[in-house]
Amino acid sequence: MFRKNLMFLLALGILFVLAACGSGEEAENTAEADESTESSTEGSSEEAPGEVQTVTFWHSMGGAGQEALNSIVEDYNASQDAVQVDAEYQGSYDESLTKFNAVAGSDSAPTMIQTFEIGTMSMINSGQTKPIQDFIDEDGYDMSSLEDNIVNYYSLDDTFHSMPFNSSTPVMYYNKDAFEAAGLDPEAPPETFEAVEEASKAITESNTEMKGFALQAYGWLWEQLLANQGALLLNNDNGRGDTATEIGWTEEEGKSIFNWVENMVEDGTFANYGTNGDNMMAGFLAEDVSMFVQSSASSRDVIDNAPFEVGIAYLPHPEDKEREGVVIGGASLWMIDGKPEAEQDAAWEFMKYLQTPEVQAEWHVGTGYFAINPEAYDEEVAVQAHEEMPQLQVTVDQLQETTSSYATQGALMDMLPEGRKVMETALEAVYNGADVDAEYDNAVERYNQAIQQANQARGNE
Repeated sequence: MFRKNLMFLLALGILFVLAACGSGEEAENTAEADESTESSTEGSSEEAPGEVQTVTFWHSMGGAGQEALNSIVEDYNASQDAVQVDAEYQGSYDESLTKFNAVAGSDSAPTMIQTFEIGTMSMINSGQTKPIQDFIDEDGYDMSSLEDNIVNYYSLDDTFHSMPFNSSTPVMYYNKDAFEAAGLDPEAPPETFEAVEEASKAITESNTEMKGFALQAYGWLWEQLLANQGALLLNNDNGRGDTATEIGWTEEEGKSIFNWVENMVEDGTFANYGTNGDNMMAGFLAEDVSMFVQSSASSRDVIDNAPFEVGIAYLPHPEDKEREGVVIGGASLWMIDGKPEAEQDAAWEFMKYLQTPEVQAEWHVGTGYFAINPEAYDEEVAVQAHEEMPQLQVTVDQLQETTSSYATQGALMDMLPEGRKVMETALEAVYNGADVDAEYDNAVERYNQAIQQANQARGNE
């Protein structure tokens, strides 16, 4: 069955309405009632010609992200008469994925859903999605126009299963005023673990009310600090060459992050916010800590709300390692299988709309997420924003200067959410003074167990 052009459907529908005018309103209503009955019986049918096609879009954007997304959806709906996109907030990525798994395969499932990057294999293994590669091939859509280091993550065996959407990487935020007061160059932020330690000492010596550095006990950040060293999270090319069977990093690479934090804990320069990223950001804005690592998607919030000049720097790395770069975080958009063809076509048109330079420029400036389409940075709204907030350009430069490798392409396996929790538990223990060697060894053992259990569940062992 060949795919129907949406605008052709609209035009055809108008002709049908005009033709039906002489046949009586009662007959038309009867036909519509019969069609409605058939639709409710069969579960999923095509929209009648001329009717507006509804697309249900589940997302996990809150705060400024939700405001920006709602504005984009409203503009799209107003720009044409064929499609109505209903954007529905479903809570966090974990909550949304749980809800989806509960309704997958039923009429209650959405047309498309936003899922975080480490949910990639879970979505593929669910058997409930339709690869967007099918739409790319049929439409002749050129994915090469999108940001290389973003599409690299979502390309698996030369196949795109989902469409990249909101992407971010971690950066280091720092208080330029505090740097200057401590005799540090606010235009030359520390680049290595060791330099961060030294800057932290200088900060706390100049201001006893301020700690030097904070790192949320967040598995995603630990993964990024690992990848920046060129280290793999999983073996077998980060699970991309073949199914992973164990961790991919060495003890030196993995333990370097634990030791780095332990040094600052012992020096009294580390600010411990545990797993609470909101408290960490609040502590930075309250000038309780001078540096912290967090998603680049927080850049607008941090810059707009800080009572001091904010600096943004690249993610630090051990001084004996070359900086490799960062792995894309955030989420992508998935097409749900089993929906009517016209509904999927409408969702695909909306996905393409989201990638246009104009929309991506609006998204980048409004949220701090990267523009999936780099042409967006040439849009006037983005040019002006970068002039007013040059910190935003730093986040883009870090991404574009990332070395393409299996380490920075990111890992793929459905146990990654569990793996993150393992590392978060270990990090938080170290923050509270636990022995690094014991916590690290325990974390590695538990991580490998999670990999083995995932393989057993999939029948891979």
